[in-house]
Amino acid sequence: MAEITVLIPAYCPDEKLIALVSALRSRNAECVVVNDGSPDEYDHIFEILEKDITVLRHETNRGKGAALKTGMAYVYERNRSDIIVTADADGQHTVSDIIKCAQEASSHADSLVLGVRSFRKEGVPLRSRMGNRASEFIFHMLSGCHVSDTQSGLRAFPVSMVPEFLGIEGDRYEYEMNQLFVCAKKKIPIHEVPIETVYEGNNECSHFSLVKDSMRIVRQMMKFSLSSLASFAIDTSLFALLSSLFGFEGGIAAANVSARVCSAAFNYEVNRKAVFADHSQRYASLGKYAALALFILAGNTAVLYLLIQAGMGTLSAKILTEMLFFLISFTIQNRFVFSAESSQTT
Repeated sequence: MAEITVLIPAYCPDEKLIALVSALRSRNAECVVVNDGSPDEYDHIFEILEKDITVLRHETNRGKGAALKTGMAYVYERNRSDIIVTADADGQHTVSDIIKCAQEASSHADSLVLGVRSFRKEGVPLRSRMGNRASEFIFHMLSGCHVSDTQSGLRAFPVSMVPEFLGIEGDRYEYEMNQLFVCAKKKIPIHEVPIETVYEGNNECSHFSLVKDSMRIVRQMMKFSLSSLASFAIDTSLFALLSSLFGFEGGIAAANVSARVCSAAFNYEVNRKAVFADHSQRYASLGKYAALALFILAGNTAVLYLLIQAGMGTLSAKILTEMLFFLISFTIQNRFVFSAESSQTT
């Protein structure tokens, strides 16, 4: 039987955490709770827990991701467990589901096991249903992988994966989404296990802010948009200048190619360093990026030419063409161009 440690980050918990830990201990599971800077009025909860389990403490609230990293590092350094299960402190995960995920992780030693809820059942709060659908769509678009419950905090994995997971960026709720992105990029299987859908009081106790934390989740997309916008400004400015200078037949195509080469060089460097955080040698991604740039250039030029021939103004045609190829470029760069072995979603 694998040795299991249940890791629970806790911020302002109530007595449900005490009951959860007690039930887990009765099933012979080790427990580690991380007090993520809860105010002094919650000390009595942690004092009760400390009688039977390990309680780690952050002096200030650093976020769920930071608490998970603190707990994972502690378990890894002790070298007494085979499986870590991360669970929430707010009563949303049942003991039977926690144990079930741990058992699945024992049977899938190369995988991240994810406890997934059903959001189609009656009683699921609207904010949770909407948040899950939005994050599911975003994750699929960015990674190419389908995960039915990206926000689930019930996860199980072998302790051997801890060094990999400690290197993932993010100190708050975005950490868990980043963990899924890294698994998708590095081809770590994500094994889903159906669990009960439990919400207490319309999920008011959740510290997840849909708007604020969704913005963290889409940060990579925003950075790519800014990079693309800057490249677009360079491309369009050069195109407008060169198209006015090139009065010969085929001048539109020549202006488009010249502008694209300059903007592509800028875009590659910014995306490699700032958007996809690709730390591999340039040769690992440059060839793929160049092939993509040629593909998009050919398609871009063809569409631009067709729109102009159809009677659209030159600059308007250029803008519409760039919009059409934006999502194509992002998807291919994110999934295929930048190294899965060295990239990290931020």
